[in-house]
Amino acid sequence: MDLDTFAFPVIDGHNDLPWERRETHDSGVEGIDSETDSLHTDLPKLRAGGVVGQFWSVFVPVEEADPVRTTLQQVDLAHRMIERYPDDLALARTADEVRAAIGSGRIASLLGAEGGHSIGDDLAVLRVLARLSVRYMTLTHNEDTPWADSATGARAHGGLTDRGREVVAEMERLGMLVDLSHTAPATMRDTLDVATRPVIFSHSSTVAVDDHPRNVPDDVLARLADNGGVVMITFVPKFVSRAWADWEEDGSTGEPPLLTVSDVADHVDHAREVAGLAHLGLGGDYDGTPVLPPDLRDVSRYPVLADELRRRGWGDADLRALAGGNVLRVLEATDDRFARSAGLR
Repeated sequence: MDLDTFAFPVIDGHNDLPWERRETHDSGVEGIDSETDSLHTDLPKLRAGGVVGQFWSVFVPVEEADPVRTTLQQVDLAHRMIERYPDDLALARTADEVRAAIGSGRIASLLGAEGGHSIGDDLAVLRVLARLSVRYMTLTHNEDTPWADSATGARAHGGLTDRGREVVAEMERLGMLVDLSHTAPATMRDTLDVATRPVIFSHSSTVAVDDHPRNVPDDVLARLADNGGVVMITFVPKFVSRAWADWEEDGSTGEPPLLTVSDVADHVDHAREVAGLAHLGLGGDYDGTPVLPPDLRDVSRYPVLADELRRRGWGDADLRALAGGNVLRVLEATDDRFARSAGLR
């Protein structure tokens, strides 16, 4: 079995199931093989959605009193989840390991830390996370770090500080992917100015379609062609629809605006127009948001997006690049360094 076996083989950039398991199941990992739960993600739904690879977020809120400790607990939860279902999930750190997992009929499971607060401003912690197989780190979450501005923070630094550039350089040395979702546009631009390896946006959409601070402006999208990076379009309603964002900002009163798979496809099409097909991916943010477009209500629904894009003229090769081929290329660009950092070579 390989990627060509699937019509739309999804390697998704961001799923918050580990935090949901912490919040709703006391950090337990039992029952993920059943569809009896109300969460967006379980093994049957992943199989139905054609998900062959998943970056599991080891997210912790910025308000955590001890974010490093809590992040390590989330890393442990993700590893326990993978180990509990060895017939369905396989830990993957490199593109070769992703392909090997898919070849064995399992879902390649990668880890990503969501927010620079997770390392406590300590590069030693960053290096430990790499050894624990954390493949990317988002530079910020919803608040600024001491060294980078968040999209929704105070933006006190004007982008990336000298310390932030030191963090980016160490991530690149380790082969850890730099994730620019949640960052302010100035942080995005400053990072691209110094990046020597492809960056990712693990779960962001486009400013041109929905002018939301969590989305990516066109000038940054255009720079992905030179950087080699990937923007992974997300499904969060307020990042997808300006009408929905306005409705939320007005107190979510009355009937919500209509939201469909077409709204998400508009972002995919726009990102393709500006960044190019080779720089697109998908990061649904399942179990990281309470509401999703009904057409894309859980991880089983990725084929609905594929069908919408086919209706718009996307071919099979285009869809495979979007779904997972592009992010595999980004992994390959950093695999050698990460394999050494994680003790694989």
